[in-house]
Amino acid sequence: MKTILHTDKRRLLGYIAGILAGVSYGTNPLFGKALMESGVPIMVMLFFRYAFAALFLAALMLFKKESFRATRSNLGLLILLGLFFAGSSITLFCSYEYIPSGLATTLIYLYPVIVALMMVFLRIYPGWQTWTAIAATFVGIVLLSTPSGDVPIRPLGVLLAVGSALCYSFYLVIINRSKRIRNVSEHTLTFYSLVTGAVLFAIIRTIQGGGMLTGVDTFADWGNLIGLALIPTMVSMLTIAISSRYIGPTKTAVLGVFEPLTAILIGTMVFGEALTTKMVVGIAICVAAVVFMILKPGGKANRS
Repeated sequence: MKTILHTDKRRLLGYIAGILAGVSYGTNPLFGKALMESGVPIMVMLFFRYAFAALFLAALMLFKKESFRATRSNLGLLILLGLFFAGSSITLFCSYEYIPSGLATTLIYLYPVIVALMMVFLRIYPGWQTWTAIAATFVGIVLLSTPSGDVPIRPLGVLLAVGSALCYSFYLVIINRSKRIRNVSEHTLTFYSLVTGAVLFAIIRTIQGGGMLTGVDTFADWGNLIGLALIPTMVSMLTIAISSRYIGPTKTAVLGVFEPLTAILIGTMVFGEALTTKMVVGIAICVAAVVFMILKPGGKANRS
């Protein structure tokens, strides 16, 4: 009986963490848009985003007296996870230069399908309820993000957006399935991923040329960088790790639909962007699909 209650508690916490991950990551426009308007280069923004998040998380770990220790075998995998997560960020931002952001959002949301297929390859089969939720949320994302007008679409942008989805899929699956890092805490795992990303962005910025403080001129800029580091980065990565471990990467990926939903609501309420009937229908479909998946979780044998 205690085992069943413990399992149910973990599942509930996993769903809550997955929703929080999507919502927190969806706040990116709240901070990122202002920074881009101030002329902060993407690599500078990403560097401070990851570096500040790593510092905040390190402070939290020191306060809680948690260990930063990672074995040599674990360290390699933790760095790989950081490269996958950072790679997802880089390819996402680069894709915007070649295709409309709405199309990029649609393509990136292929990652629940990719994750589900990866799990099938590992002989862990999501239930029909999860597949239904994946299909429904993808339809909802298409309604939310379909580009309008005759906008040129370049193949490189499509490849970059799909690459972003692929990197994120590997990140989710490895966290859930790797036995080597099973005993590594979510805090430690996230810390090394953040440090890896910060180092990578610093290297890329150095290669590009230009200062690391370009465009960061006001207290508001620093405030937005701190906000970007705390909410859509540190909070999001921690809750993603918890959710993937508790309910599996497939369900966590489906709950990622709260990311574009949050971004759209912020765009409407904060930046005065239009909210069309098609978008409202898309939001309703996405929310209904997630509620269906949570209430009808399917088989309990495997976390997928």
